[in-house]
Amino acid sequence: MTENAKRAIVIVLDSLGVGEMPDAAEYGDKGADTLGHIVEKFGGLDLPNLEKLGLGKIKNLRPGKEAPDAQGAYGKMASVSASKDTTAGHWEIMGSPAKRPFPTYPDGFPEDLLNNFKKAAGVDGILGNKASSGTVILEELGEEHVKTGFPIVYTSADSVFQIAAHEKYFGLDKLYHVCEKAREILVGEHAIARVIARPFTGETGSFARTTNRKDYAIEPVSTTVLDLAKAAGVNVVGVGKIGDIFAHRGLNEEQHTGLNAVGIEQTIEDIKRKPSKNELVFVNLVDFDSLFGHRRNTQGYYDALKEFDAALPAIRQAMLKDDILILTADHGCDPTYVKHTDHTREYVPLLVTGDRVKAGTNLGTRETFSDIGATAAEYLGVEGLKRGKSFLKEIL
Repeated sequence: MTENAKRAIVIVLDSLGVGEMPDAAEYGDKGADTLGHIVEKFGGLDLPNLEKLGLGKIKNLRPGKEAPDAQGAYGKMASVSASKDTTAGHWEIMGSPAKRPFPTYPDGFPEDLLNNFKKAAGVDGILGNKASSGTVILEELGEEHVKTGFPIVYTSADSVFQIAAHEKYFGLDKLYHVCEKAREILVGEHAIARVIARPFTGETGSFARTTNRKDYAIEPVSTTVLDLAKAAGVNVVGVGKIGDIFAHRGLNEEQHTGLNAVGIEQTIEDIKRKPSKNELVFVNLVDFDSLFGHRRNTQGYYDALKEFDAALPAIRQAMLKDDILILTADHGCDPTYVKHTDHTREYVPLLVTGDRVKAGTNLGTRETFSDIGATAAEYLGVEGLKRGKSFLKEIL
């Protein structure tokens, strides 16, 4: 490790929103509050490490009790992207907000698009073609898929072209191949944000999705911190589905992980590895969103928060004196929301810690997620980012 090597670690707690944004009604999300409603559901949350870091200052985790003094810097952030999608959220964090909404298909995909897909992918037919929950559509069409060999194509309120197929009867490699072909044709007016491979296993009545999901995202609309950092000689590491979200651009290392526990373990191992030069570690922990938010499993969401909270001391202990850790989210997914089961338009938390970070710094409400990217860029000596306002001088 060089004497002056610095490291910025950004961990996205996927979907941990902290209350509706002013334009939430335009997205059908009026009243959404992912963290706040989980607090209400349980009458308070036992998340001592996150609370001490400053989460309790953003949202009172124990109603009736005063939050402890923050050991780190804290605030919340608004999104300027015209979307509440995972892709847009992560792009914006790294300085490339999506100014135009990605196309969505609440009534299913048009016939000409599906014909192009079938031709490109070499399949004789498809099942589904509607907006649906991933678990529900497996119950509905899983057996027919096994019988016919036709992939299940579906979407949601987000800009996604999802393809579900059985790992044994259809094949995982074949599923990835047809997803790659879908990504190739989804351009122009149909430039959908993500093609998602949704593999599953099991037999009729017990189909279950696996952790072999893979996302094929459209390329970011502009230069990101990842691009600039890599070009500047910074070692850029993506953990979880970061590589997929950024179309494998701007990364020196991609470490694909499934469950949060594996992603947390990988992150700790990465932090223990002393960098030989400046480094950016960007992590996505997806279980909050995919397993619990979308499935409206409030208990599961809380349990996942407790799992991460319990790991925070090990993460903090592994950090070196010139490391800064930033925790945030990419959108909301309120598990108590009854109007739909999709993402919710919310502010996201901003928590910063490290040996060099001043305790108790209130960063207020930031205008864009890109302030994180701007801060990481300044800390690592990366120039050229056009969006976001660094808060580095406020925290060091």
